[in-house]
Amino acid sequence: MFRKIIAAVLDFITIFAIAGIVVGYFTGNLTEHGFELEGWPALLMFAIMIAYFVMFSKFFGGTIWRRILRVPN
Repeated sequence: MFRKIIAAVLDFITIFAIAGIVVGYFTGNLTEHGFELEGWPALLMFAIMIAYFVMFSKFFGGTIWRRILRVPN
């Protein structure tokens, strides 16, 4: 159970950072400290985050951190 929680937190942080930077880059919302998303870019980032969890869980046998930490389904 502990590994499942740690994997979920690490997955959230990882995909939040990656999706935020990618969406921020393509929409011109990068700042010197990271990214700042509002409106449709923020919605796009959250859609990517949801798609990550759904797609990886359904088609790839678990998210990246679930697989690294060997969390059973």
